[in-house]
Amino acid sequence: MTENQNPIEGEIVETVEDATEQPMIGLPAQTLPTTIHILPLTEKPFFPAQTLPLVMNQGPWMETVRQIGESHHHLVGLVLVHGEKSDDATAEDFYGVGTLVHMHHPMHADGKIQFIAEGITRFKVVEWVSGKPPYYARVEYLPAPRQNQGEEVKAYALAIINTIKELLPLNPLYSEEIKFFLNRFSPNEPALLTDLAASLTTAPKEKLQEVLEAANLRRRMEKVLVLIKKELEVAKLQSHIQEKVEEKMTTQQREFFLREQLRTIQKELGIAKDDRTVDLELYQDRIKKLKLPVHAAKKIGEEMDKLSGLEHGSPEYTVTRNYLDWLTSLPWGKHTKDKLNLERARKILDHDHDGLDDVKERIIEFLAVGTMRGEVSGSILLLVGPPGVGKTSIGRSVATALGRKFYRFSVGGMRDEAEIKGHRRTYIGAMPGKFIQAIKEVESENPIIMLDEVDKIGASYQGDPASALLEVLDPEQNAEFLDHYLDVRFDLSKTLFICTANQMDTIPAPLLDRMEVIRLSGYLTEEKLAIAKHHLWPKQLKKAGLTRSQVNITDGAIRRIIEGYAREAGVRQLEQHLGKVIRKAAVQIVRHESEKVHATADDLENLLDQPAYIREKPQNGIGVVTGLAWTALGGETLTIEATKVHTLNRGFKLTGKLGEVMRESAEIAYSYISSHLKPFKGDPKFFDAAFVHLHVPEGATPKDGPSAGITMATALLSLARNEKPVRPMAMTGELTLTGQVLPVGGIREKVIAAKRVGLSELILPATNKPDFERLPDYVKAGLSVHFVKHYKDVAKIVFEP
Repeated sequence: MTENQNPIEGEIVETVEDATEQPMIGLPAQTLPTTIHILPLTEKPFFPAQTLPLVMNQGPWMETVRQIGESHHHLVGLVLVHGEKSDDATAEDFYGVGTLVHMHHPMHADGKIQFIAEGITRFKVVEWVSGKPPYYARVEYLPAPRQNQGEEVKAYALAIINTIKELLPLNPLYSEEIKFFLNRFSPNEPALLTDLAASLTTAPKEKLQEVLEAANLRRRMEKVLVLIKKELEVAKLQSHIQEKVEEKMTTQQREFFLREQLRTIQKELGIAKDDRTVDLELYQDRIKKLKLPVHAAKKIGEEMDKLSGLEHGSPEYTVTRNYLDWLTSLPWGKHTKDKLNLERARKILDHDHDGLDDVKERIIEFLAVGTMRGEVSGSILLLVGPPGVGKTSIGRSVATALGRKFYRFSVGGMRDEAEIKGHRRTYIGAMPGKFIQAIKEVESENPIIMLDEVDKIGASYQGDPASALLEVLDPEQNAEFLDHYLDVRFDLSKTLFICTANQMDTIPAPLLDRMEVIRLSGYLTEEKLAIAKHHLWPKQLKKAGLTRSQVNITDGAIRRIIEGYAREAGVRQLEQHLGKVIRKAAVQIVRHESEKVHATADDLENLLDQPAYIREKPQNGIGVVTGLAWTALGGETLTIEATKVHTLNRGFKLTGKLGEVMRESAEIAYSYISSHLKPFKGDPKFFDAAFVHLHVPEGATPKDGPSAGITMATALLSLARNEKPVRPMAMTGELTLTGQVLPVGGIREKVIAAKRVGLSELILPATNKPDFERLPDYVKAGLSVHFVKHYKDVAKIVFEP
């Protein structure tokens, strides 16, 4: 059953208990039945002297209402239940005290029963005659209090009356309840007044039930006074909130009306400006500070004339305003003056980077040419090298040396041509391309723009960004670069473009042709040590909020990290491991285990676990030869192994995840050695009956390229002669079927890789001698290099003391 207790006409008819019995309201005490029907209430108890309409579900209570209507007295007891649903209530769910009411005008419609309940008196359930609907119970009526209760009751009554008086101005709904009460009862009846006050509150039903059950009038008045006082506080708070809201709304309305009046007065006096005029004046002010070329000035003038004729609220107005905003925000004619001081530039490069002397010399040469011309422009540099060698930071150093603005963005993974050349203005949310955005942000026509990861640029159905870059990076074309959004040619010829890449194989040839390539190879141990001491260690200390006095590390520890944990060409892994050392030290300091941490080489295994690389002496045995390889991560040594499996039949097997070119090199080496065993002092019949297996270790790593040709030939010759190389050495070079040794690439990286593992004797193609000579002296120091033109020179060096 659902039940609503909505006071429509708050007719308050109540009897109150205390010691002495008096006649009940509406009926004499002796005529009240002792056994009555019971209906449940869920929201709040019903008080005597209340007169309210009640609504209940028809299904469970229709029979009860019918039996009440057939009785001569039409009386029913209303009792509060514990739960929230009355339809499923059992006899145990009812409270023990309720109110006897007279049922008037019962009606039912749409599954509901409605009647008006007129409160008469309190009663207590003595015994349940029926434990299921229709509920029937024997009751005992509680006596009403005496009229004269003493001064204390009068004081409580006055307190309740005064509180109700304070409530009336705050909630006008209470006034109707009071009027209805005064029409029926005297305000001098404290019991009825107490029930009225209780019925006015929004207290929880449990608190109101306590009031209904209170037998003593003074205790009942105490409870009601507390509830009515709380109701007063809530009403005051609501009134205060309402006043603040109304005050704020009134202020806002007043300000709005005043602004509108002010705007009208300004218009009448001719001193007001609408939004369109403000926009046009803003663009005019910007134009005065620019040196616009003729075609740009013409376009801006046309757009401003167009804007002046458009309605401010139209979509076309917003599009035109955004377009003008971009056109007038570009730094037309604004340049930064180049600082062409070679000594200053060299100091900045040396301060920012350790090592890379050859790269610094190339940059100084580039700046020297700019000094002779008076400006550095129309150039595109490509810095190629493994990850972590400082390509991006060198670009920043060049910008600092020249005193130019610097802007960097990555084109790696870029697939949309519009990222380069902009979107056409017909599209919603159209914007210029990255280059125009860069020019606007740096506020200069001649910044340095760095394009990172240019070797990883993509392509899709939305266009080919690499092809779109051709116009940008061509000094003959970018003087009239046309962005699709601007639709006005902009001069990018003063901009210095610096691109970075890990490899050149994936860069389109037409794009590569427009760039001046500067290679950055890997670092030697000494260079990494200097970088760690001067740059990486201070950076990681600052990042962790520590100082050198709290954490320091020895050169030996850094060298051990470089050789055992971070052998890559760059310094990224080195920086990560230094950061790990500092984090471990920070934990010790925070836990007060140590005030100062001093990291030595012997502490590294506790701080960094076991080293990833264990320094091993290069292998040197029969059929085992060390080669040199180049990878995108730098140079590597490559051990090649050859062995005779059996002599049952002739055969040749290759393993090691070799690429097609490398497999062909191995077959060429096998053919060449097989046909020239006699001149090289081998058994001419060795390969006729031998099944030979040639393997390149680290089989999970893909390998390709022709540069291991002489290395594989030497391994096969060592096997055929049953003789190992006379000394540890490394070699690289492409081999032909006639024994010619052809040049290979990556000489610097390969030489560094050999020095890293302690090999000091190298064999290189004779045509690569200029590449070796160009290496810095510190790289060449301590090396014994043999330059060979034919394989017979290789065999002589390897097998003759």
